[in-house]
Amino acid sequence: MTRSRMSVMVAMLLLWLVVPGAAKEPPTVGTTLPKGFPVIMNYYLGKPVLGFGAKGPLRRVPVIFLHGNNDTPFATSCNPYGNVHDFAQYFVDNGYRLSEVWGVGYQGDQCDLPADETLRSGVAHGTAPAVSILRNFVHAVMKYTGASHVDIVAHSLGVTVAREWMLQDNAYKIVRALVAVDGPNHGIVDCSPSTDNYWQQTANGGFTPNSTICDEYGSDQTQLLATLNGAGETPGPTRYLVVMNVAGINSGDFVYISAQDGVFPAVPAQDRNGNPHDFSESALLAGAEKTISLTGEGSHDPILGTAHLGILNSPDTWSAALAFIQSR
Repeated sequence: MTRSRMSVMVAMLLLWLVVPGAAKEPPTVGTTLPKGFPVIMNYYLGKPVLGFGAKGPLRRVPVIFLHGNNDTPFATSCNPYGNVHDFAQYFVDNGYRLSEVWGVGYQGDQCDLPADETLRSGVAHGTAPAVSILRNFVHAVMKYTGASHVDIVAHSLGVTVAREWMLQDNAYKIVRALVAVDGPNHGIVDCSPSTDNYWQQTANGGFTPNSTICDEYGSDQTQLLATLNGAGETPGPTRYLVVMNVAGINSGDFVYISAQDGVFPAVPAQDRNGNPHDFSESALLAGAEKTISLTGEGSHDPILGTAHLGILNSPDTWSAALAFIQSR
């Protein structure tokens, strides 16, 4: 063998050994649904739902990421958050394929809000339309990917939307795991009739006692929550992980914690009927396999500094969710 030929072979071997590993970067989660995926309509807005996902083979159970109220599955021109997209990217960075992470926007791009801020608490942002959209989306993902199960990672309103759909459809055998990040499982503090409750103001979303969101979440005994929790908070065989903010415990607050979210002063710790009530443990789910309580999560919300929004974008939340889902 000539020296020149040996040099070429050595170079080829080095290229084969070094370049593939060095060139591989985790793919980027997109902001569209793949070609051939069914069009799912949001009939309250008259538009197809937003979402992300990708075509491809599966090695793992697909994960569906659900945002909370007034949010989107990725940042839009009218919403700077959309951090479930970053959550999904974390899963991809740690071995998931693009075909195994999916997100659905059940409230549109939020561009209708500037014209009427009270839509934040209105019917289009309520549980019923979101449940219908989630139902259609889950079955579309399963059919498109050939999966027989899904895992769900949900934040805030997305938690109770997922739980309500699972209850209505007895979908516990379909959903292997639900990661419930700071969900309003036992109500929110924003709905008091007190004049000191500034969330009632039109500019702040119109969370009056009789608004749709307050009718559903303004007390731990609304018809929605009494029925949902009365059926059992963690029915199996679905596994449940709760990730919640703990700094506000005994403060009465939830969703925003005035004790640490300095932008938001306290409102009366009352339910929608004006009765004294402590909502600070609302995110708990009785019987959850694991509950993780975090502090200081406002550091992960670069816009408002809130724990409730920051916890969704927290590496602690991401790693806990991934470990739980993979611990099967």
